[in-house]
Amino acid sequence: MLLPFYNKNGIEAGCDEAGRGPLAGPVFASSVIWPKSLIIPEIDDSKKLSEKKRDILRVFIEENAIDFSVSLVDVAEIEKINILNASIKAMHLALDGLSKKFSRILVDGNKFKQYKKIEHHTIVKGDGKYLSIAAASILAKTYRDEYMRKLDKEYPCYQWKNNKGYPTKFHRKAILENGITKYHRNKFCEKILAELK
Repeated sequence: MLLPFYNKNGIEAGCDEAGRGPLAGPVFASSVIWPKSLIIPEIDDSKKLSEKKRDILRVFIEENAIDFSVSLVDVAEIEKINILNASIKAMHLALDGLSKKFSRILVDGNKFKQYKKIEHHTIVKGDGKYLSIAAASILAKTYRDEYMRKLDKEYPCYQWKNNKGYPTKFHRKAILENGITKYHRNKFCEKILAELK
C-alpha cells in the first residue's frame, strides 16, 4: 500500500517523468496533488502496471486529483541541455501548471533542482512509495505513450506505437535501415548506430 503523504501538514505535489531512456520523442513530466484521504491500492509505479490499467487509472486520477499538470520538453531542447536537465525542466514546467498552491514537492529519483523556494524531497523509487508520485508517473507515462502513438502515424516504419521510442531491437534496426527523423535524439542514436555498424 502506497503512502498518502510524506508529512500530514501542508499540501504536497508529487512529480515524476517518463521518457528519459528512449531514442526518440520528448520527455514528459507530471505533477499531481492527491487527496490525503483517498487511498487507492490500484495506483502504483506506472512500470508495474499494464497499458490498459494505466489508461483506466489516468481517467480516475484526472477526475479525483485535487490538481494535476502534464508538460513536455522536446527533442531539440533535450539535445541542447541533456536529458537529465530536460527531465528536471519538464517537472518544473509541470509544477508551473498547477493552479493549486503547494508547500512541498515529492520527486521520484535522486536528482532535482530547487523550484522557487519550496521544500522538496527526492525519493529513490518514490513512484512505488507515495501515491502522489505514482499518480504523476501514470499521467506522464500515458500522455507520452499517446504522443508516440500519434508520431507513429507519421513514421510507421519505426513502430513507435509499440516501442514508444525505446531502443528495442526492431527500433535500432529500423534506424540503421531508414536513418533518423526530426523526432530522434541524435546524440542517443549516434551511439546506437556506432554499435550496430
